[in-house]
Amino acid sequence: MSYSSRRRFIKSPAAPAGASFAPNLLLGQDKAIEPLNVAAVGCGGKGAGDISEIANGNRIAFLCDIDENMAKGSIKRHPGAKVFSDYREMFASVADQIDVVTVSTPDHMHFAIAMEAIHHGKPVMVQKPMCNNLWEARVLANFAKQKGVFTVMGNQGATMEGTRVLREWIESGLIGQVTEVHYWTNRPIWPQGKGLEFPAVPVPDTINWDVWQGTVATDRPYSPKIHPFAWRGFWDYGCGALGDIGCHSMNSAFWALDLKGDFVVESSKVSEFDDVTCPKRSTIVYQFPAKGNRGPVKVIWQDGVGNCNKDKDFVRPPGIPADLQLNPEFGQVFVGTEGVIFVNDAYCGSAPVVYPESLREKARAIKKVYPRVKGGPTQELCRAIRGEGPKPVSNFVDHAGPLTEMVLAGNLAVRLGKKIDWDFTNLEARGLPEVKAMLKRVYRKGWEPKLS
Repeated sequence: MSYSSRRRFIKSPAAPAGASFAPNLLLGQDKAIEPLNVAAVGCGGKGAGDISEIANGNRIAFLCDIDENMAKGSIKRHPGAKVFSDYREMFASVADQIDVVTVSTPDHMHFAIAMEAIHHGKPVMVQKPMCNNLWEARVLANFAKQKGVFTVMGNQGATMEGTRVLREWIESGLIGQVTEVHYWTNRPIWPQGKGLEFPAVPVPDTINWDVWQGTVATDRPYSPKIHPFAWRGFWDYGCGALGDIGCHSMNSAFWALDLKGDFVVESSKVSEFDDVTCPKRSTIVYQFPAKGNRGPVKVIWQDGVGNCNKDKDFVRPPGIPADLQLNPEFGQVFVGTEGVIFVNDAYCGSAPVVYPESLREKARAIKKVYPRVKGGPTQELCRAIRGEGPKPVSNFVDHAGPLTEMVLAGNLAVRLGKKIDWDFTNLEARGLPEVKAMLKRVYRKGWEPKLS
C-alpha cells in the first residue's frame, strides 16, 4: 500500500466498525497494512509507557518533550524518530506525516495539544484526566465530534477484562440493585496542601520551561519541586488525588451503571488547602438519580488514606469480610441489595470477587457479553483507525469527556465547600453562579485556545 493510499485509509474515521474499506484486513492479510506513524508528545514517565504500548506494530516517527533528560530513554529506544521540544513546531512542520498522536504531558496541556492534533484531523490518545477543567473537557469532546476523529483517553481500566466482568455481573442482577460504590486511594503521594513553597531555580538548558507552562496565566519560575512530578498537586497544572486516580477508579461505575448526566456532589473531611495546591485528604460523595432500570446510586470517594487497613478515619465499605486485607494504594466495592463486588485495585486489572461466597457459582455461569480488548487504550485506538475494531470505549464524546467532567465536579465541591447540584446539559451548578468562573482557566497571552 502506498503512503498516499494509506493516508486515505486512515482518514476515514466516520466509517462504521466492520466497514469494508480495508478489504485486505477482512481477508486476513493484515501484514499488508503499513505501521502508523506515531507522534508522541510527552516522552518520559507515563509517556514512555504509552510509547512502548503503541510502538507494537507501529512506527514511532516523532518525539516531543520539553525536557531532554526526561525524553532520553525514548529517544534511545527510537533512534529514527525526529525530536522536538515544542509541539506547535512539530505540527507546523510534519503534520502531514503523522497518523496518530499520543499526549502524555501534565494535565494542564492536554487540551491545547489534543485540540491542535484534532485541528489537523489526527486521531489522538490523551492521558487521564482528559483535561483539568470542565470547560476544556466539554469543548475538546465537542471538537472531536465536529472533526470526526477517533479518540481515546488513557484510563487503562476501560480496556481491561475485569471491567467487563463487573458490568456483566451487575447487569445480570448478581448482587441485586447497586446502591453504593466505594473508592479509596492513598494519593496524593506528592506534596500538596496549604503553605507549600516552591523555590525558584535557574532553568536548566535541557528544559523548555516556557512551553511547559503553556496555557497557564500564572507566571511561575522553574522549580524541581514542580517539574517533573509534583505539578499534580497544583490546581493550575493538575487536579490532585481525585484527578489523578478518579478517571481510573470511577470508570467502572460510570460505565457499568451509566452515570452520565446530572448528579449532586459534596465534600467533607477536607484538610487545609489554598488557592495554589489541593488538600492532602478529602471525602467526596456523589448522588446519582435513578436512571433506566437502576435505582439511585451513591458514590463515595476517599483520598489521602495512609493505609486503609490501619487508618482510623477510613470508612470501610460494608459487606466485605472484616478480616479482608484491602489494597492500601486503591480499591473499589460495589454494594448491592443482595451482595457486594470487591475489586482490589483502581483499574479492574485484578478479577472482581463477589460476596457472599454463595453467589460465586452463579457468577461463574454468567455469559460474556462485552468483547475483550487487547493491548491497552493506544492499541484499541490503532485498531479503530485501521478498521479492525470499533471506536474505543473511552472515546472523548461518549465516555471520556463526561467521565472527566464528573470527576472534576468533585473538585468544585472541595474548593467551594458547598453542595454542587450539577446540570450536565448546561455545564453549570444550579443556584451557584460563582461556579461559572471556576469552569475555565484564564489563558496566558498568546496561548488562547483555537476553537476552529
